[in-house]
Amino acid sequence: MDQNLLLLGVDGGGTRCRARLCAASGEILAEAETGPANLRLGVGRSFASVVDAARDCLTRAGLPFANLAYTVACLALAGASEPKLLATAQAFEHPFRRAIVTTDAHAACIGAHGARDGGIIIAGTGTVGWAVVKGRTHRVGGWGLPLSDEGSGAWLGAEALRRVLWAADGRTAWTPCLRAVFKEFGEDAHAIVAWSGKASPRDFGGLAPRIVDYAGQGDAVALALMRAAGGYVDALGARLLALGAQRLALAGGLAAPLRPYLAAEIVSKLVDPEGDALAGALALALVAAQAPAQVA
Repeated sequence: MDQNLLLLGVDGGGTRCRARLCAASGEILAEAETGPANLRLGVGRSFASVVDAARDCLTRAGLPFANLAYTVACLALAGASEPKLLATAQAFEHPFRRAIVTTDAHAACIGAHGARDGGIIIAGTGTVGWAVVKGRTHRVGGWGLPLSDEGSGAWLGAEALRRVLWAADGRTAWTPCLRAVFKEFGEDAHAIVAWSGKASPRDFGGLAPRIVDYAGQGDAVALALMRAAGGYVDALGARLLALGAQRLALAGGLAAPLRPYLAAEIVSKLVDPEGDALAGALALALVAAQAPAQVA
């Protein structure tokens, strides 16, 4: 492998895009973070966040932007599990010497378990389960709102707003959590409907920290939502175990808040991740850099 090459690992989700730049030796040169890079938001928008993050890394490493042409990148992006989005991303023009595109869940699984088989549940803006078992990859869930991603931050936000509207109708009792969320919208149910029609998963997920906080205070609705979210994450874990994963990792912004709500069977299979999605993406970038030259 050319020792002048740079390696770039990218973890692009619905809330942010993280990037880590390394020398061919493995030395970490810089890290950066930009906006959302989920392919479902638009491939062009996703790649704009990726390239911005890559350029920020080069700037922080004191390197010129021209070095993008000497960079082998692994772009681990949410939404890349959808065949059409993946094909579009793979054909998208980019400034790198070579770029491979995979899912953020795949990179996170590689980062968490290294060369060993295992599964991972990502609970952040969205949720998805992923496993690598005997050389095969398995995906569970992660189909995106409004049909999937149960137990995610976006799901929590949407479900909280649903219950706010129920309370406004008189169909359920108000709780401090519901009143606090309602106040954010000027206590106007019509404002919630108008906002939700344009809101992204990231926007819905922005309500999740409030739900987590109120659950900690014993709020009945917030507790019920967290317990339900834990149940959905349990189901992802149970399916990964059934597919042959003997060890599971839990990652994402909701990983720590959700852990107390998980079933004992799932918790008993959890291990600390060896590395994060960026570590997994860099491992895949290294494999690509060592492979024979091919069209990116």
